[in-house]
Amino acid sequence: MSSNTACPENEKLALLNFKKGLIDAANRLASWDPHHHPDCCRWTGVVCDKRTAHVLSLNLSLPPWDEHTDFKSYRMSKLEGKINPCLSKLKHLRYLDLSNNAFEGLLPYQLGNLSNLESLKLGAYPFSFGLLYVENLQWLSGLSLLKHLDLSWVNLSRASNWLQLINSILPSLDELHLSACQLLPGPSLLNVNLSSLAILDLSFNHFTNHMDVGWVSNLKSLVFLDLVGNDFHGPIPDFLRNMTSLTHLDLSSNYLNSSIPDWLYSFSSLQVLRLPSNQLHGDISSAIGNLTSLNEVDLSRNKLQGKLPRAMGKLYKLRSINLSGMRLNQDISRILEILSGCSSPRLESLDLASCQLSGQLSDQVGHFKNLTTLDLSNNSISGPIPIPLWQLKNLKELCLNDNSISGPISISLGQLANLERVYIFNNLLEGVVSEKHFANHTKLKYFYGSGNSLVLRANPNWVPPFQILDLDLGSWQIGPSFPLWLRSQKHLEYLDISNSRISDVIPRWFWGLSTQFRDVNLSRNQISGQIPYLPKGPNIFTFVDLSFNNFSGPLPQISMGSNQYMIDLSNNYFSGSLFHFLCYQLNGTITTSFLGIANNLLSGEIPDCWIKWQSLQVLRLDGNRFTGKIPSSMGTLSELQSLNLHNNKLHGEIPLTLKNCTNLVAINLGKNELDGNIPRWLGQDLTNLIILILRSNKFGGNIPDHLCALSSLQILDLAENNLFGSMPRCMSNFSAMVRGNGSRDNIIEYRGLNGPSTLESASIATKDQLLVYDKTLNLVRLVDFSCNNLSGEIPKEVTSLQGLQTLNLSRNHFTGKIPESIGSMKSLESLDLSQNQLSSSIPESMSSMTFLSHLNLSFNNLTGIIPTSSQLQGFNESCYAGNHLCGSPLKGCRGSGKEPDVRNEAKEISKGQEINWFYISMPLGFFTGFWCVLGPLVISKRWRILLIYETIIYKIANLFFY
Repeated sequence: MSSNTACPENEKLALLNFKKGLIDAANRLASWDPHHHPDCCRWTGVVCDKRTAHVLSLNLSLPPWDEHTDFKSYRMSKLEGKINPCLSKLKHLRYLDLSNNAFEGLLPYQLGNLSNLESLKLGAYPFSFGLLYVENLQWLSGLSLLKHLDLSWVNLSRASNWLQLINSILPSLDELHLSACQLLPGPSLLNVNLSSLAILDLSFNHFTNHMDVGWVSNLKSLVFLDLVGNDFHGPIPDFLRNMTSLTHLDLSSNYLNSSIPDWLYSFSSLQVLRLPSNQLHGDISSAIGNLTSLNEVDLSRNKLQGKLPRAMGKLYKLRSINLSGMRLNQDISRILEILSGCSSPRLESLDLASCQLSGQLSDQVGHFKNLTTLDLSNNSISGPIPIPLWQLKNLKELCLNDNSISGPISISLGQLANLERVYIFNNLLEGVVSEKHFANHTKLKYFYGSGNSLVLRANPNWVPPFQILDLDLGSWQIGPSFPLWLRSQKHLEYLDISNSRISDVIPRWFWGLSTQFRDVNLSRNQISGQIPYLPKGPNIFTFVDLSFNNFSGPLPQISMGSNQYMIDLSNNYFSGSLFHFLCYQLNGTITTSFLGIANNLLSGEIPDCWIKWQSLQVLRLDGNRFTGKIPSSMGTLSELQSLNLHNNKLHGEIPLTLKNCTNLVAINLGKNELDGNIPRWLGQDLTNLIILILRSNKFGGNIPDHLCALSSLQILDLAENNLFGSMPRCMSNFSAMVRGNGSRDNIIEYRGLNGPSTLESASIATKDQLLVYDKTLNLVRLVDFSCNNLSGEIPKEVTSLQGLQTLNLSRNHFTGKIPESIGSMKSLESLDLSQNQLSSSIPESMSSMTFLSHLNLSFNNLTGIIPTSSQLQGFNESCYAGNHLCGSPLKGCRGSGKEPDVRNEAKEISKGQEINWFYISMPLGFFTGFWCVLGPLVISKRWRILLIYETIIYKIANLFFY
């Protein structure tokens, strides 16, 4: 282009008009300024003809986002707004690329006037979900020279004839990208005109039937086919059988549920084979050795199993292998032996995560000199890390987490200068890690090492060579001093130094550093000092966990617009009022979803300004000294799922406004001074409740039948109140207690969008002890009505709760029999019916309660024989005390040498009475007998003479005979 030639004025104006309709937050188009840069050919993204200066190319695209790119910066860089039809005035334009931005509105049909266009890329910013849309594709008829068309993430759902139009009007197409266009299947093509089409991307659409895309088998020039993220079911589509010229085949993230067909192993030209995230089963055939052109294979996250075939070692062009999730069930050393053949020189990425591998890492790992990524996580690999692994100089990502790898970490780790990501958490590593382990890690961005027994010894003046983003040293021994070297980390977003034996005052500079945090976890140390304010991170979802420390003073300030997803200040020594923390700026709103301030020294009333905390899902204020009433504004928390005010000094009734919190799953108001009746609306409006704990209050009245509407209820604790009346007979409606134990799939947790999950926890009174449950809380089924004034019979309907584990009705006034069908409660582990007025015998069905480990029937009016079973005879005598029972473990009964009989007890009592009378009557008998003999001798002289003669005769007889 001549130095005197500038772009035509009309084309410059077209570009400026296009710019006017855009939002350019990152100021990417700063050079588009006619005052400072009058020649538009010198503007960013503009390429002109060197001779005529006509605009030939306009490229304002962004590269696709990847995990190594800062998401916030990337998001800010995108252009937004509408595409102005004025671009159609660039008549000489051959190349238009606006991809990976966030344009919206109707795509102007005037673009069809760009008759010289050869490449049109309008693929929208991923996950923009159709902000840019097209009514029809008829305007493409003016682009007969078009060879490359990319409309990815543009909504084409209204263009029902998309396939027929593209086939008829764009015969010269080489590449067609229609990813995530919300395409619907249309009529099948009878004649396919796309004879030049080599690359086809139809990923993330709504195709379900193989025949919806069966026409692609007629594309004789096709080498690249991407059908990721559709809804294909059944076997791998058979129409692919004859497409042996394919070099790239991607069927990821569908619902394919067959074995890998034999014909696929004959695709000798195939370079990339991706079949992850399906339901493929069977094994990998040794015929995979026929895929001699293969440089990438991904079969991860399927149901494949079996041994790794030796033929894999013959694929000498392989650069990437991903078999994660495959049930290989092999020794890792055997895997390395197979792959260390011809494939090892080129192999750059090896992912065998979650493959049920065992054994120890061998020195053969050192053969893979070009490895940049090694992922062996979540297996059962044991033993030390071999020295040759630390000699893989190209390694960028190392994932050994969730194994049983032991021993120290070699100082040679510091020689891996290219390392960017290290994941070694949850192993058995031990020993000392020093500054030398990080000596050359200038590129290190992510280090996760928690869950080991490692000791970090670093000089207080150490300045690490890296600027890390994520640092996880949880459970390392770092203390007792706070790590001062953290001050040098200017880009730290994630920090976990929990449970690291730090017993120091937190330095002031840390709170200045914390403004960049995404997540910070200092929990379970002995860190002291005061917290002036909470970290205000740059991201939306921030996790702040300072629990289980020695922080004191008033609660920290929280800034308006703060993005903390989770704030946990529990188990510290914070004191004073909650008002300043909660209500500091009444006009603002807080996006926090989890707020935990449990077990501190806070006092005063709970403020009534919850309307500004509308995002709250979990609220834990238990274990403080709060007084007053539950504030009515808590009823505005429509997202609230868990409310815990346990162990305070709150009084009054449960506010009616809480009925608006219809998402509540768990309520714990125990150990307060709340009164009034239990509200009926708890059962009518809060139908999602799983946990309801109201124990140790002053509630009166009846237990409302409306609670029986809570079909998901697993824990109902109303103990230690003033409730009276009878038990509800509708308890069989507690479906979750009827069904039995859940599983980890329905664990009680709360998860914010992209935020960390939070487990529900509760202190449960069972088996005469108070136990804290969190991870296994979903398995607990409990009903506790103890220490009330309930009366009447125990309804037989309660025995239908066959999943119930704990039933406590003790210290009430129940009468009548224990229900005969109580033995059907097979899951019952703890049963306490003590201190009531129950009568009759213990039901025989109780002998079948094999899980029962705690029983108390004491102090009732029970009679008869204790049924025989290994469970019932194994309990202590005190479990049956205060009744009229007998039999093991009590004493036996009359009628059998070993069988218990309540009459034996009466016999023993009678026998005891006879012995007492004997000792009482013995002196009376002696006195009477004595005077019956001596009395006549004293009174009668004749009786005295006869007695003397009788005595003389008796003595003579003795002398004669003896």
